[in-house]
Amino acid sequence: MEEETLDPIDWNQMKDLGCQMVEDMMKYLESVRERSVWQPIPKTVKDFFKKPLPEDPEGLNKTYQDFLENILPYPLGNIHPRFWGWVIGTGTPLGMLAEMLAAGMNPNLAGGDHIAFYVESQVIDWFKEIMGFPSTASGLLVSGGSMANLVGLTVARNSKAGFDIRKHGLQAASQKMTIYGSEETHSSNQKAIELLGLGSDAFRKIPVNEEFQIDIESLKAHISEDQENDYHPICIIGNAGTINTGAFDDLNSLANICEQEDMWFHVDGAFGAWAILSPKLKSLVSGINRADSLAFDLHKWMYMPYEVGCTLVKKEEEHRQAFSLTPDYLTHTLRGIGGGEKWFSDYGVQLSRGFRALKVWMGIKEHGIRKYGRLIQQNVEQAQYLVKLVQSSSELELLAPVPLNIVCFRFLADGLDDSSLNDLNKELLLRLHESGIAAPSYTMIGDKYALRVAITNHRSRREDFDILVKTVLKFGKELVGGKYGYE
Repeated sequence: MEEETLDPIDWNQMKDLGCQMVEDMMKYLESVRERSVWQPIPKTVKDFFKKPLPEDPEGLNKTYQDFLENILPYPLGNIHPRFWGWVIGTGTPLGMLAEMLAAGMNPNLAGGDHIAFYVESQVIDWFKEIMGFPSTASGLLVSGGSMANLVGLTVARNSKAGFDIRKHGLQAASQKMTIYGSEETHSSNQKAIELLGLGSDAFRKIPVNEEFQIDIESLKAHISEDQENDYHPICIIGNAGTINTGAFDDLNSLANICEQEDMWFHVDGAFGAWAILSPKLKSLVSGINRADSLAFDLHKWMYMPYEVGCTLVKKEEEHRQAFSLTPDYLTHTLRGIGGGEKWFSDYGVQLSRGFRALKVWMGIKEHGIRKYGRLIQQNVEQAQYLVKLVQSSSELELLAPVPLNIVCFRFLADGLDDSSLNDLNKELLLRLHESGIAAPSYTMIGDKYALRVAITNHRSRREDFDILVKTVLKFGKELVGGKYGYE
């Protein structure tokens, strides 16, 4: 029986198709402004993905044609200049190509003496320099902020437990451990605390002030109360850019408390940490270099393709001790492929790890880090431009301060209470999405439903925010006019 392979029989045919794919995707990116941000997926397309498992070949051309017809036209929309939902980045053309190159090399970044290790190490060294961490600190590229927070909080728990938690487990704890963060802290931190076996009750959600920053005096009081009741406070989570409003906690004050109480200081800087690149914004993250661990994303406000985030840990030994486990079949050698300075699998959950670093390395080399700082500042200035548009209209209301790049506002109508306004603005948002004109997301500011515009988009222009406001006013007036039952 003849042996088989998944390589093409005709390499020229594969190369021709590859060239066509690159050409098609470059045109797709170049023309993105001409398309709708998002469009609903037709039932016929959804039904296409209910077809049975292919048992026999369908061929290169048929497979690619199915992609063009049934996949490419129906994206999330985040590469579009008027996508401002959640906190989702846009990607770049070179980033797309870098992903192809990385997949072609197809290394596993668990460890070993191969070049991808050195690329990731250099990228992490760059981040340590940017964030003000010592050169002796450790770091790891991960899938995103959720995993970055999990890694950082794992090291926090293990380092501050007071016993060998990896060996004895939580059952050996003589006191219940507690972790503190503001009510605005991202849910990924609570999920990490739950996954670490501490339970959501161990996460003390501290009230915020009018600027949506953690209330320092309330935090101190909660810690003191827990100590008096025989709990074991181990960690404070500081926010560098909250998900709802982009607020920054007073990181220096939090660092001081952690030093005084012998607690771990973890900073969730998912997107806001990158304010450090802008000379005008850098003061917002003052104290970020004092964190014991820091989590941030590259696919948000560094505009890299999904997925890539990072955790930095100040003390390399504590980071390694939290994760390192080396059976015989993974023994590190002094020579050969199994060598290398260290293995990344000793610093995180994954043994199988893709070459995330290449798109980051190439992107920073292509543009230089200063340009990223200018783009971040540009997004913040665009947010302030949107604030002025909102404040100039009596039919719009700004719902929260705008320290960074997130603008929360709503459409107003005479005679409607907050509950009715909430319903109106929910319908308005859906109309925005379904129109394909713009894609903000939503949140609650107190008991008020907000249209939430999070600007991490290098393609946005001021004219796009003019279009957003004009459309919100148009749809709002139509709704109030009774066309959709709000008369």
